[in-house]
Order: sequence, then C-alpha cells, then structure tokens
Amino acid sequence: MRQDRNLVLTGFMGSGKTSVGLKLSYRLRMTVEDTDKLIERREGRCISEIFAEQGEEYFRKLETALLTELTEQKFLRIYSVGGGTPVREENRRLLKKLGMVIYLRVRPETVYERLRGDTTRPLLQCDNPLEKIRELLESRREAYEDCADLIIDVDELEIEDILNKIVKEIEKMKLLVINGPNLNFLGIREKSVYGTQDYQYLLDLIQGKAESAGCDITVFQSNHEGAIIDRIQEAYFDGTEGIVINPGAYTHYSYAIRDALASITVPKVEIHISDITKREEFRKTSVTAPACDKQIYGQGLDGYLQAIDFILNIK
Repeated sequence: MRQDRNLVLTGFMGSGKTSVGLKLSYRLRMTVEDTDKLIERREGRCISEIFAEQGEEYFRKLETALLTELTEQKFLRIYSVGGGTPVREENRRLLKKLGMVIYLRVRPETVYERLRGDTTRPLLQCDNPLEKIRELLESRREAYEDCADLIIDVDELEIEDILNKIVKEIEKMKLLVINGPNLNFLGIREKSVYGTQDYQYLLDLIQGKAESAGCDITVFQSNHEGAIIDRIQEAYFDGTEGIVINPGAYTHYSYAIRDALASITVPKVEIHISDITKREEFRKTSVTAPACDKQIYGQGLDGYLQAIDFILNIK
C-alpha cells in the first residue's frame, strides 16, 4: 500500500472522526493526532473553557496557527480536526496542504442521537440542539465539501466499512491532467484542427479512463499562466503521482511553466491534440517538453489516454 502523505479527517461533531482515526491508525500503522486535544494541551484548559473565556474567534485562530505548524512537520500522521476547522478559508487551504482530506459526512439526526446529553460541546448548549445541528451543518456544508478529497456518508456504515473505503482510495494512483489556454473551447475553435468534440466530451473520456484503470484523475484547466504554475506546484504537496499536461500555446514560450514542471519529479507527459510538427513554424518549438518524460502529439483526444497509460506503466 502506498502512503506518502498525511490523512486528515474532517466532519461535524459526532461524525466519528475520533473512532475512525484510532482504528485507521492501527490499520495503517500511523500515529493519530486530534487537533482539539493538541490545542487543549497547549492551552492547559478544555475547549469549552476556551470558548467561554475568550470566544470562538480566538479558538479558530489557535486552529489556524496549529495547522500552519503541522504543515511543516516531516513525519506522516493521521489528523482528526475540529468540526469547525474548515469554516475559515485559510484553514481549508492549510488542510489540503497538510494531506489527503477525508470528509465524514453525517446527517443531523445521526449527530443528535450520538451526542444527546453530551454537555462538553459548547455549540450545542441551547434549547433546541437538533435545530442547531441542522443550522450548523448546512452553514458548513460547502466548506466541508470544498476542501475534501474524499467524501464518505457514514450514517449507515460500520467503522470497518469506512476504513475499507479510505484504504481503497489510498491505494488508487493519483494523476493530474492540466489543460492550458483555449482547451475549454474544444468543439468551438478550429474544428478542422482540434475536432468537433467539446470539452465536456474530453472530461468524460478521462473520467471513463480513470474508472477503467482504477486510478484517481483530477482535471484542471486555466487560460492563465500563473494559475497553471500554481496548480503544478500544488501537485508537489497533494500526493500527485503523474502529470499529463497540454500547455496550449504556452508550450512555445513559457519558461515559467517549464521551470515549474522541472521542479516536480513525478512522471510527466506533454500532450497536443494536433500534430504540431506539421503546422506553423512557431508551433514546432516546445520549451516545456524537455521538462517532461514524453511528448505525444497528433493523436487527437486519444493522446490523453496514451499519456495516462504511459504513466501507469511507469509506475
């Protein structure tokens, strides 16, 4: 089993993060840490006391400071984070940098049954805790989903079922496909050169390949050089094991993208839909190809599938 990055368990209170984290630590032989407990030890008081004495905002700042510190740690860990941690945008960015984020999604009614009578949860000390749970879950839903690499609905699952889903996801090879400028205009631009199939067709083609090959493929597209560089750099931290990139016209002059690719040591394939050797003179030059392990061109959209197969066969 490949495991080369941290695992981060997120979810609402009562979703089972602590129990899952403990069992997962035995399964994977990894140390598990609870960020709430880490904060309590450092502060010398419990979470409810921190809320009562200095308020939620103070506690959220403590979370952000801790996450920032943890991203610099070199030892692999399983982290169980507080239910409100992903609410802050900065925290979501840090969570994704910290490791693979697993969101344990739970229904309000399940939370209520699990936590009914628990007086240690400061946010639930109210007249109608079930309604409070519904409100909080809905307000946090987008934040949870935004930073999640894997979402598991846990209401009807035993812990072993949850563990099996996590382990299965870990075992998948993680690839990244990057599409540069104007690729989103497939089916619109120069159909005689790039074909009549639209960009959604390409996305469906890649998704089908991911399912048949049993791997995890993320597709990113941008018309902006800086955004492409940022995504390549992000791949250094997020466990990406191979990159397929169609830089579009940036192929011919973006030394900045070339340098970003050269910084990432995973297998990389440059792809072009058309045969760039038979087009305008300027298209015959690629400054990004030398930073890749292979260049595929002139194979239409099938070139993406060939590039994915090349990386899978390397690994």
